[in-house]
Amino acid sequence: MVFKKAHSMIPAHLVAGAISTLHGLDLRWSGPITPTEIEYVKQYVFVKYPQYCNGLVEEGHNKFDLDNLSIKEESTDSLPDDKRKAPKNTSSNVSDLDKTQLEPSRLLEILTKKSSFQGSFISIPEIQAMNRALKHCGLSEKDYLVLFMPNYKDAMMMIGESYPFFRGNFYLTIISEEFDQIREFATHKESKVVSAPESWLDLRIKGSQLSQNFRRKCKHSPKGLFLTLCLNGTRYSLHWISEAHRNSWHVLLDVTGLTFGEDRLALALHRPDFVLCLLDNTHGQPSNITCLLVRRKSFDTTSPSA
Repeated sequence: MVFKKAHSMIPAHLVAGAISTLHGLDLRWSGPITPTEIEYVKQYVFVKYPQYCNGLVEEGHNKFDLDNLSIKEESTDSLPDDKRKAPKNTSSNVSDLDKTQLEPSRLLEILTKKSSFQGSFISIPEIQAMNRALKHCGLSEKDYLVLFMPNYKDAMMMIGESYPFFRGNFYLTIISEEFDQIREFATHKESKVVSAPESWLDLRIKGSQLSQNFRRKCKHSPKGLFLTLCLNGTRYSLHWISEAHRNSWHVLLDVTGLTFGEDRLALALHRPDFVLCLLDNTHGQPSNITCLLVRRKSFDTTSPSA
C-alpha cells in the first residue's frame, strides 16, 4: 500500500504515523478517516517529507486513496442528544475553539487595533522582527498576529488577564508556579488549575496523565487553556498541541527556552492558539525581544465595548 509522486513512493506507514499524531498513542488508526484528517495527513507528509510536496498520485493494484477513505459527516440535527453534546469528529472539536471572545483587556485592545489596521506606520526593524518570529515558528502573517512584549512576565500576565477563565473550565499548565503568571488569574476567576510535571510530556509514558486530563468531562467548550513548552532537543510537546485541540482545549506554546538556529519549528501543522518566543535583538538593548503570536482564527478580536 503506497502513495506515488513522480518517481518517489510514500509508504503507508507514514500515513498511519500522521494519523497517530492526531489520535494519540493509545488509540489505533483504522479507516475510514474524515476529510479534515485527510487534509492533515497531506500537510504532515508535505512538511516532514518535502520530497513529496509536489502532489500525491495513487498507483498500483493496492490503491490507497485518501479521498475515498473519507466518510460523510452526520448532521447534528439527526443525531441523538448524547452525540450532539460530544462530537467525535475532529472538525467539530476544532470549530468549538474558533472565535472565542477574550475578556476586555490590554491584549484585546491591541489585537483589535492590529486586526483593523488603519495605516499606522510600522518601522523596518519591526517588520524584520515580525518576519523573523514567523519564520522561526514556521507560521504565516495571514494566520497569526505578532505582538512585541516588554518581557516574558508581562506577556504571561496579558494572556492571563484576557483569557476567559471562569468556574467550570480549566487551566492545565506545565510551567512551574514560580514563573507562571497566568495561574493567579485562573485561580482568581475560580477556574480549576491543574499542575502537570514536565515529565508528562514524554510520549513514552503509557496511559499518559496528559491524555487523561485532556479528556476530563466538561460541559463547556472550549474546556480551557493548556500551557506547554518546548526546549532544545525535546520536540515531543508538539504532539500534545493536536491532542489538546482534539479535546477542545486552547493551547499556549512557550518556546522561549529554544535556541533558534537554522532549523525552524513546523507549527503550521499544529496551529497553537498562542506562541511565546524570544528573538535576539540586533538593534541594541534589551538583548532579547519577547514576541507573542496569536492565531487570528482562534479569538474574536471585536471588542465587546465597540
